[in-house]
Amino acid sequence: MENLRPKIGVGVIVIKNSQVLMGQRKNSHGAGSWSFPGGHLEYRETLAGCASREVKEETGLEIANVRLATVTNDIFEAEQKHYVTLYLLADYTGGAPTVREPEKCTGWQWFDWHALPKPLFLPVQNLLKTGFKPF
Repeated sequence: MENLRPKIGVGVIVIKNSQVLMGQRKNSHGAGSWSFPGGHLEYRETLAGCASREVKEETGLEIANVRLATVTNDIFEAEQKHYVTLYLLADYTGGAPTVREPEKCTGWQWFDWHALPKPLFLPVQNLLKTGFKPF
């Protein structure tokens, strides 16, 4: 247990017309819950590069103006996992959201910030507890 370290997760809050993009997770921790596109920060990758890569891989969308929003500390007790999640804001610039990793996500939808779907992925729950608002 001494050598365990938190992993760095990246959640990308893609904004289009005052709505945010969320997908329902499957086959991973948090299956059935809703989260933003994202994944793991890779070795030597910039935050903006990670955000653009993950959003493109998962949704096919193009984004711009990637900026750091906030951070959460997320401990998944049942799964014995620990993540530090970096939240990035990004502006939608093109494309239609499509499921490009069907083994990981059931579908993508746009939501109003004050009407997010349930249940929410633990890091998103923790984000909301901070009072964070993207706009």
